[in-house]
Amino acid sequence: METLNNFLEKLAKPLNGVADWLIRLGLGISFFLHGFGKLPLDESGWLASNIGYPTALMVAWGEVLAGLGIILGGLLSGIIGNLLTRISGGVIGIIMIGAILIAHSNWGIFFGEGRTFFASEQLFLLLLGIYFAIKGNQK
Repeated sequence: METLNNFLEKLAKPLNGVADWLIRLGLGISFFLHGFGKLPLDESGWLASNIGYPTALMVAWGEVLAGLGIILGGLLSGIIGNLLTRISGGVIGIIMIGAILIAHSNWGIFFGEGRTFFASEQLFLLLLGIYFAIKGNQK
């Protein structure tokens, strides 16, 4: 066991510096694309019909900007980068709580109509947003 652990440690050690970036880029790109895909916003589409056009527009742009903010926050050093990361993570958390409760309310295991799906992607995005809101750019 120790030999295997030491071998894996030796393999992983050179990649430690990029590990946070894998998560940051995954979240940032995913959120940017989710928001960008909603633009231009259709006033008669599902999102605008269910939460209102102004709110849907804020959600779409919030996704775009929070996704970019997570990535840019990691590129900027000091308090500006840390704040941008934390604020973007908080925005992602808020949007994902809304998405889970409104857009994916029937995808839950313990709640919802069908109980046939589980909103694992939405839960994962929510937790990553909260992670960056709490942690900021701290290593």
